[in-house]
Formats: sequence, structure tokens, C-alpha cells
Amino acid sequence: MAMNIETALKEAMTSIEGTIGAALVDYTSGMALGTVGGGKDLDLTVAAAGNTDVVRAKVRTMEMLGLQDEIEDILITLGGQYHLIRLLTGRNGKGMFLYLALDRSRANLAMARHQLKSIEGGLEV
Repeated sequence: MAMNIETALKEAMTSIEGTIGAALVDYTSGMALGTVGGGKDLDLTVAAAGNTDVVRAKVRTMEMLGLQDEIEDILITLGGQYHLIRLLTGRNGKGMFLYLALDRSRANLAMARHQLKSIEGGLEV
């Protein structure tokens, strides 16, 4: 089923247990193309820009190492949260990533990764 950005982010927010906020980010510009959730403790615009730096650094590192492979996702584990970055692989999604902030006490990381991959599959940008 094809989903637009807003529908895909709402799906992530409601179907992935423990989600605090979600965003679709263009990492060529660092801009969030869509956000849902977040709040005073999680500014998704700041998170989009900051995680753009993380993605760019990893892409550069892979190039320097000569790794001919694709990044599926990047996980940042905090004391109380998981931050999951999933790079889009479809031809329309090049240069974009889905960002998910999860409450670590309520989230199942394996399920979140699986569901985010499924949402990516239905996303049309």
C-alpha cells in the first residue's frame, strides 16, 4: 500500500511501540520533510539537522574504507531512548532517511526495525 510522508510518519507513530517522534529527513539539506510527535524534550528539527551530520559522517567513512555496501540503519542507544535512522533505498528516496526516537523502556528494537523497514517499503516521496 502506497503512503505519503504524513501517512507513513503517522503509521510509525501509532504502530511502532514506544515511538516518541518520527521524521523524514533530506540529508543533502538537513531539512525535515515531515515530522510527527516530539515536543519540548525532543525538537525534531534539531534532531533532523544533527542526525544529518551522523549520516554524512558514516557515508564518508564508508567511502574512505572503500566499503561497497549500503547503510540499512544506524542505531544510537541512549540511557532512556533509542534513536533509529533508516536510510531510504528506493530510487525516489535517495538522500533521505527516516528517523525514529523510541522510549527504551517501552520499545522492542527488533520489532521497531522490522516495522520501519515495512513502512519504508510503502512510502512514496
